[in-house]
Amino acid sequence: MQQKLAAFERLLHIMNDLREKCPWDRKQTLESLRPLTIEETYELADAITENNPKSIQEELGDLLLHIVFYAKIGEEQHLFDIETIITALCEKLIRRHPHIYGNVTVANEEEVKRNWEQMKLAEGKKSALEGVPVSLPALIKAVQIQSKARKVGFDWEASHQVWDKVKEELHELEEAMQNGNKTEQTKEFGDVLFALVNYARFLDIDPENALEKTNKKFRSRFMLMESAVQEMGKQLSNMTLAEMDLIWNETKKQFP
Repeated sequence: MQQKLAAFERLLHIMNDLREKCPWDRKQTLESLRPLTIEETYELADAITENNPKSIQEELGDLLLHIVFYAKIGEEQHLFDIETIITALCEKLIRRHPHIYGNVTVANEEEVKRNWEQMKLAEGKKSALEGVPVSLPALIKAVQIQSKARKVGFDWEASHQVWDKVKEELHELEEAMQNGNKTEQTKEFGDVLFALVNYARFLDIDPENALEKTNKKFRSRFMLMESAVQEMGKQLSNMTLAEMDLIWNETKKQFP
């Protein structure tokens, strides 16, 4: 533990040095760091998806640097500092885990999650959905919204009910496509996506990870097809769809 504390203290000292002596670090604000933090978060997500421990460690370090950076700026502006951030976090964790630090008994993970949401409401939140960031990407936001609704008991009882809902939304999308109303088509398409995210949750599948794996598979297949076409001395733009399809089917054997 002492080594870990010493490592963290060293990071704080380095942050102080950077803020005092580096022109770039001196210039940064809470607002200027925000897009960089988002970028670092996505880089961590990529490293986790690729299951690369070395990259995960590196990206976690970058995120930790950002947290320390925000804390330093907050200290300079007399808003907060690393101590108040950690203290508030510790108190919140203790308060929201009465089954560990109190006399509450829970039977399973679901009861823990339900108690967590109830405590947040008791702390002043007006809605169980209040903790879902507005700026989240829509797919991840849908997962968060559905998960939080579930924690307060608003959920389907079985996966077959959710699949029936998917089919219902697909039928409504089909009807909207026939009437030619773009606004209605957009609405129904969104309903289909929302229902599919719900179904993924019942299957215990992370829809964001599933879609990202498909994105990477398509990218690999497409780039391989491009290479094959170049070796043939041709260009994709000059080929027919049937010709491209033949090469595409060959790439699928390498990236099933």
